[in-house]
Amino acid sequence: MFTLSSYYSSVMVLSKALRTTLLTQRVLMSSLSAQDKLDALSQKIMSTTLVSPPSKKWKQKIKQKEKAKETSVKLNQPCIIECKNPELNHYQNQSYDKFDVIPLASKGWNHYKSKGDYFVVNIHPVGYEAISRIDLGSFEDTGLRPEIIDIFQKKGLTTPTEIQKLGIPSLLSGQSSILVAETGCGKTLSFLAPLVQQILAWKASPQYKPDLNAPLGLIVSPGRELVFQIGEVAAWFAELGITYKVISGTDMKRKMNAEKEQVDLVIASLGALSKLTTSGTISTRNVRHVILDEADTLLDDSFNDKMVHYLSRMKFQQKVNSEEEDLSDSLQLTLVGATMPTSLTEILEEVVDASTLQRIMTSRAHQLLPHVPQKFLRLGPGQKPSELLKIIKRDVKHNIPVIIFSNKTSTCDWISMFLQESGVDSVNLNKAMLIQVREGQLAKYQQGIVNVISCTDVASRGLDTTRARHVINYDIPYYISDYIHRAGRTGRHSPHGLIRGVVTNFVSNNPREIELVQTIEKSVRTMEKTLPNVNANVRRIIHHRYLKKQETQTERQKQKQDGETEKSATETSSEETPDTERYQ
Repeated sequence: MFTLSSYYSSVMVLSKALRTTLLTQRVLMSSLSAQDKLDALSQKIMSTTLVSPPSKKWKQKIKQKEKAKETSVKLNQPCIIECKNPELNHYQNQSYDKFDVIPLASKGWNHYKSKGDYFVVNIHPVGYEAISRIDLGSFEDTGLRPEIIDIFQKKGLTTPTEIQKLGIPSLLSGQSSILVAETGCGKTLSFLAPLVQQILAWKASPQYKPDLNAPLGLIVSPGRELVFQIGEVAAWFAELGITYKVISGTDMKRKMNAEKEQVDLVIASLGALSKLTTSGTISTRNVRHVILDEADTLLDDSFNDKMVHYLSRMKFQQKVNSEEEDLSDSLQLTLVGATMPTSLTEILEEVVDASTLQRIMTSRAHQLLPHVPQKFLRLGPGQKPSELLKIIKRDVKHNIPVIIFSNKTSTCDWISMFLQESGVDSVNLNKAMLIQVREGQLAKYQQGIVNVISCTDVASRGLDTTRARHVINYDIPYYISDYIHRAGRTGRHSPHGLIRGVVTNFVSNNPREIELVQTIEKSVRTMEKTLPNVNANVRRIIHHRYLKKQETQTERQKQKQDGETEKSATETSSEETPDTERYQ
């Protein structure tokens, strides 16, 4: 039985044993040398350190390294996003949990210490050419006539691209359509070839009555350079008896007074075509098919008033039978571009029911080109010139044609002058230049006289830059649609297959530039089907942003100066103007 006396007895025994142990340790320690005491203390410290738990931050670092190693080993897939910090690399088929924070290499690029950081997007590192034309069949499958296919074969074209396979049958059926496809994939032939075949059929119809300056087909383009480029392709079909005119905005008085002649197809810029139609030089009474090339620009707010006014003169139908119906009762509309305005329905409501337009979109539209590596390099303003010169001199040494894009005319001109003074032969191209000068500058680049051209967005849309191997965005564009068009100046289709190219982007600490870069990086990491916010109607975005800024400033003025709101709003509105420099 346990009693209080037995409890005290036990305590006394334990106390005596503890005192004996401590006394023994003191005796042993006193007998040790100073070195032995130091070794014993060190061993005690080491044992304490080894058993102490690691910090939370250290655990996270270990976990990230193990996860990165595990990802590269387990997936054994190509690296899609290669970063300066390998822990942020992204591999093919790598995915993230729903609630995970997507790691971005560009996350901290607003900070000045991020200068020198970079990442490279390479969506399809190898073998893309081998799979890019699988199951596309032949031109015979599209419904084109043998004589047109023979012309293609003479030019080295034997297999259609995706937009040609999908678009040609649709246009041949007489269906009004919207063709949206990635840059450099052969959109011109996808609408020009079926148009030529339609014209041959219409001319063979017993109902056809030839008339002077009254074409059967119209192709409208936003710029003169693109007009002449389409004209060069149209010349392929002259041997079939197709007559065509290429009309730009120069020497309009002579063109208005020119002798009338029979013409099947007119290819013209919007401004020139509008003047010639208004003056009666060109008649639209026989027109059966109207094609708007680079329709995203023609229907942008900077053009659409004139374009809609011109189209409103005609009566478009949803579907026609191109061989049976009367010429005057059937009119087909085709819109072609790499991007389309989000306000398309609103713009075209006076011309055609936009919901009746058949929309044809390729699998790669509104995406980064999979076979073109794209590097994003974070630089400070003072670093950009030296980095540009280093890259350009390397490319010139290896005879690599380069296109340099900037956002402003002044920057475009300065880059060309800077390169010339540094011993690099180059030309520049922007809308501030005379038309004749622009044509000469572009011809020098296309013919290989020079390998470096500095330009603004005037050269980003539609122009054939097949020889370009390197695109440099000295200034990052503020809009996804502009980036798609600029990057699309390289990596284009040719009779010999896909052209390999590369895109290099200089990224500053401008919040709008970084926002676009992060949008692109996140889209690739999350495997989105298309890039977000691909809005071709840029002028409307600029105007909306300008009005919103003006509204905010006016509201601040109201709060600051009671009773003087009208005066404040007037002063505020006179301080700024919309960002129209990008169109130069």
